[in-house]
This record gives sequence, structure tokens and C-alpha cells, in this order.
Amino acid sequence: MAVAEETFEQFEEDDAAETALALCSAGRKRLFSKELRCMMYGFGDDQNPYTESVDIIEDLVIEFITEMTHKAMEIGRTGRVQVEDIVFLVRKDPRKYARVKDLLTMNEKLKLARKAFDEIKFAGNIK
Repeated sequence: MAVAEETFEQFEEDDAAETALALCSAGRKRLFSKELRCMMYGFGDDQNPYTESVDIIEDLVIEFITEMTHKAMEIGRTGRVQVEDIVFLVRKDPRKYARVKDLLTMNEKLKLARKAFDEIKFAGNIK
């Protein structure tokens, strides 16, 4: 009997945790649902993945972003998040570090291309 009672209590705890998670995430507007559905499809999921799957992944993404932001606010200039803080946090994970470096490099190239385009556009208007 004691084993059955422990199992029953464990199920009650699991149900309470799931209910709390559902209440926490149900009140929040879904920010990344469309993008996550496309990413899931791109990584081999069904074209229309289950809403529950998308919601769970979105909760994980938001939790990751929140944790990284809080950590970044603690280092460097307290209360501010700077690019260098994010690079510092991901420096020990080679995949994340490489991706951050790629994105920063691409951002610089885009800035230069926009600047060159604006200069050409401005020079064309002077004539």
C-alpha cells in the first residue's frame, strides 16, 4: 500500500507542476510561434507541428533568453546588456560562440552595405 500511495502522490505533484506551467505560459502572448513552427519543419518535424510542442519549445526559448539576459546584466556594466557580455557568456560553447561571431560579422557587412547604398543614393540625388 505504501508504494501505491507514493506513486499516487508523485502523480499529484506532476499534475500540480504541469498545471502551474500551463497557467504561467497560458497568460503570456506567444511571441515566436510562427518562427518556431518554420524552424521545426526545417529540422524535420511535420509541416503543422502540434501546438503543445511549439508552446514547450517557446517556453524553453524564452527561459534561455531570460537567463542569458540576467547573466549578461550581472557582468560588465551592471544593469546593461552589451554585445561583449553575450560573447563572454557563450565563449566556452564553441557552437554558440561561432554562431555569435558569424552573426556579428554579418551585421557589420550589412551596415557597410547600407552605408554604401545610402552614399550612392545620396550622390544620385545631387545631380
